[in-house]
Amino acid sequence: MKRIALLVLVMGCAAGVFAQSTPNEKTLFERVTQMEKKIDWFNFYLNMQGSFDASFNYDMNGLSEAAFKMRQFRIEAKGNVTPWLSYRWRQRLNRGNNGGNNIDNMPTSIDIAGIGVKLNDQFSFFAGKQCAAYGGIEFDLNPIEIYEYSDMIENMSNFMTGLNIAYQICDNHQIQFQILDSRNGSQDETYGPGFEKGRAPLLYTLNWNGSLFDGFYKTRWSASIMSETKDKQMYYYALGNDFTFSKKVNAFVDFMYSDEDIDRKGIITGIVGEEDGHKALNAKYMSLVAKVNYRFLPKWNVFVKGMYETASVFKATGDIEKGKYRTSYGYLTGIEYYPMESNLHFFCTFVGRSYNFTNKAEVLGFGNYNTQRLEVGFIYQLPMF
Repeated sequence: MKRIALLVLVMGCAAGVFAQSTPNEKTLFERVTQMEKKIDWFNFYLNMQGSFDASFNYDMNGLSEAAFKMRQFRIEAKGNVTPWLSYRWRQRLNRGNNGGNNIDNMPTSIDIAGIGVKLNDQFSFFAGKQCAAYGGIEFDLNPIEIYEYSDMIENMSNFMTGLNIAYQICDNHQIQFQILDSRNGSQDETYGPGFEKGRAPLLYTLNWNGSLFDGFYKTRWSASIMSETKDKQMYYYALGNDFTFSKKVNAFVDFMYSDEDIDRKGIITGIVGEEDGHKALNAKYMSLVAKVNYRFLPKWNVFVKGMYETASVFKATGDIEKGKYRTSYGYLTGIEYYPMESNLHFFCTFVGRSYNFTNKAEVLGFGNYNTQRLEVGFIYQLPMF
């Protein structure tokens, strides 16, 4: 443990020395050609999060793995073709490209691929594969910014194909209505056999993004209904709340709740097992996530983050009892160094998770356990062009 901690500190110091010599950011195109980029119809980025991780599981005698990882690696292109037409494409390179059997005929590695049309100052829409307009402050961030997602977000289907219509009520308030495919793969791949196929497997989301009290309080709230199979639905609610106390201190609190006739997240299924070859029924999830950032110096930020989540069954089926099966906790803290005005930063973070099972899960062979992880690495949305 002491050797790992020493190695992490040495790497952190080396990263800080390198960062201090980094010049102000320009695109690679501008650096190579010595020309100023004056167009906005093509912008190209590399989204990266890489780190050295030391993972610990104290039920397995301490250190379980020490390795370098590239947790996030995405390429992205976006731009404004005209004042009213835009486009965006983002693809994850460290994920499989299977997509031939998907309902939208799109590889799962593609997050976003579509066009945006601005009809006027109030109405706009985006058509194509996109991120679901779920509420939550953390859910809306670039994935490279997240060190550890909550169980809720980690096990959700977030990128699907459809249409988003946005109405800008005023400068501080926006309403979005979105219709997407409710899944990527086939029904049997998603839920297992034995369900009657729904004729319109769609997801409907209503989203409110607001800014109140001169920007002190921002909201990202949503309510969604998803058609899973015939006569079986998922209801999902998310309330994202962001607070800016000063230039140095900001925080957010996200609340998420999901009621699923068929267990879409898969956590309950992993505990009670599959029933007749398909996923468990009547799953219920709740998640509460809070984070506080303190920018104590212009280039230095510290943060703490906590997560509290439950996984339950809201209606008994067969041998599966109603009630709570698991409670999980997450606790994170870290320090970040921003050497430039861009979002490049180097970090050292600690990530802890605790999983506590109720008697209902213990009789199925599950016991409480804890994991910890220490990371040193970098996050960068590198502008290529």
